[in-house]
Amino acid sequence: QVQLVESGGGLVQPGGSLRLSCAASGSIFRANVMGWYRQAPGNQREWVATITSGGTTTYADSVKGRFTISRDNAKNTVYLQMNSLKPEDTAVYYCKAWYASEYWGQGTQVTVSS
Repeated sequence: QVQLVESGGGLVQPGGSLRLSCAASGSIFRANVMGWYRQAPGNQREWVATITSGGTTTYADSVKGRFTISRDNAKNTVYLQMNSLKPEDTAVYYCKAWYASEYWGQGTQVTVSS
């Protein structure tokens, strides 16, 4: 069983930055893929970014060039650096891990507003 705990969310003004963290209870080195999703009120959960065990990253078009996903295997933590934030980035952000099974974190709220 793997537990994922997100942190780093909060309120930020448009154009600002936040860094989200996802700490795993198990070794993320064994995870095939780690990723971030988000869900805004009234919307379905959508994929944001993923990083493979080999370090290959992919991004949704809506965040490409503004968000960066990274992983620190020694700390069993995955990060999402979010720059140039927009009001439409407001959502609950969830971490997901693909091992033999899939695991989700509980989410962290990001609000972009002036």
